[in-house]
Parts: sequence; structure tokens; C-alpha cells
Amino acid sequence: MPQFFVEAPAGIRPEAKQTMMRDITAAIDEAYRIPDVRIWLREYPADNVAQDGRAGAEPIRPLCFLEAPELHSVDARRTLSNKIHAAVHEAYDGLANTAETLILMNFYPLENAGFAGRMQSDNPQIVAAVTQLNA
Repeated sequence: MPQFFVEAPAGIRPEAKQTMMRDITAAIDEAYRIPDVRIWLREYPADNVAQDGRAGAEPIRPLCFLEAPELHSVDARRTLSNKIHAAVHEAYDGLANTAETLILMNFYPLENAGFAGRMQSDNPQIVAAVTQLNA
């Protein structure tokens, strides 16, 4: 169920894109062990990204969003962030300012996530997985 979004410049090779998505999925799987990890890649030409009101003013800094259940361990979040950063850096090195990649982690209690017509807090398998994750 974790969802991950990457906002980055257009132009990476298909094999670099595939490697990055595989590595990010592995990092999220390691942290969560909850199935159905999805990655959404949104690519932009440089003239569609502005810094302080100037389009194309500098190399694009990738921006990432993790939308997922609560993850209480700061160490787990730190490890996850480091692995995601490494994957984005490898994929976009030379094309983007990967040294300044921002990764925003948005965590949701299960009662704030609906899936397939019911709240995740009503899904015993997900409740057990998240309870074990945060024990």
C-alpha cells in the first residue's frame, strides 16, 4: 500500500529508471513489509520548473513524497531516506542536483486510509502488519 512519488527532470535512460524504481521498492519493502508498493514518476522539462520565480534557473532538485502508514522508528525512516536518496542520486546524477533531493514522508493512521471500499483500519492483515512494524 505505500505510494511513492518522484518529481524530477525528464531525460533519464529507461534502464536507470527501472533500476531506481526497483531500488526504491526494495527500500520501502525493507521498511514496511506491506505489499503493493507503487512508484509514480513525474518528469518535467527544465523550463517547467522554477526556483524563486525563475524557470530553468538551476539544475532541477528532485522532490520525493512517501505516502504510507505510520512508521514510528526514526532509525527506520533514516535508513529508508538514505536508500531512496542513493537510488535517486544514481538515476539522476549529472542530470539533476541530486545532492539536494528532498524526501517528504507523509504518514497516515490506518483509519485515514481507505482501500477497496473499506478503511484500512478494518483490514485485520494490514492492522497486524502495521502493529508489528511499530512494536
